[in-house]
Amino acid sequence: MKLRSASMRDLARIEQIYREAEAGFSAVPPPARLWGLVSHTLSALLPLTQETLIYVAEREGRVTGFVQASGRPLTVSLPARIRSLQLLNLCVADGVPEQEVAPALIEYLCQQAAQKGVSRLFVRVPLEDPLTETFRLHGFRQYATESVLFAEGTTPRSDGVPSGLRPRRSRDARALYHLYRKVTPWGVAHLEAPTFRDWRTLWAAPGQEEVIDRVEIVGWCRIQKGSQARPHILWFLALPELGLAEELADHAIVATDCQPAWCSLRHYDAHMIDALRGRGFSLLLTQALLVRELTVTVPLPEKSLVPSFG
Repeated sequence: MKLRSASMRDLARIEQIYREAEAGFSAVPPPARLWGLVSHTLSALLPLTQETLIYVAEREGRVTGFVQASGRPLTVSLPARIRSLQLLNLCVADGVPEQEVAPALIEYLCQQAAQKGVSRLFVRVPLEDPLTETFRLHGFRQYATESVLFAEGTTPRSDGVPSGLRPRRSRDARALYHLYRKVTPWGVAHLEAPTFRDWRTLWAAPGQEEVIDRVEIVGWCRIQKGSQARPHILWFLALPELGLAEELADHAIVATDCQPAWCSLRHYDAHMIDALRGRGFSLLLTQALLVRELTVTVPLPEKSLVPSFG
């Protein structure tokens, strides 16, 4: 089996393999299938430029699988020095044993990424996905668990405006970063956004943003409006204060006109998860967030003894 960088002539075969893998979602309930296609998939294959890394496995001149990773977060143009990558796709062609191809693609991606100066490789996979064990056996460790919640339509328990609610301003960025560090375990924040600059890049996304300001910012929500084909997407940050999560949940439901919505929350956001589940949201799926530290071994120059005279 030959492992190499993908080229333009591989795109048709890569897309075919991708579509075959996509067809495997047919037995999954529609909301979970849609989430899978949105969260870790190629809605359209990215160009083979610096924006993404795609490597293929080839046997007897035919591509049998591919792996794709891109900078975190996805951007139109990546900076010259990428420190971490998000693994977006790992697909093996139908009829090809997955365990013969997938591990080799993972290792090849890690080797190539390390040579490019990447220090961490992230991936999110459903807990029940067979590939979870494959990633674990190849140096990936789980650092968080993510719950995806979905509701076809809900009714808020209160339509009152939370005390201190206002639109987010640009000067709130530092305060929001401090809120993120307060509610996020050190081990997670150190991996994902150890600095303000990293956090601002990682959390940049379109949407209606509001904060709850009570002397200090204690809560934040972002609502990315959906369409007829895609539900609204909700994001939250909230201190574990009594009633705060419930107020944020009610406000978000009102802001989305009680239309279908989903939200992705970590295991340490239990108060926010409970507030949404108490308002009609159900658990769609649970994902494991995995990371592998990449290191490059550089041989030291050989030192020899040199006679010294004098």
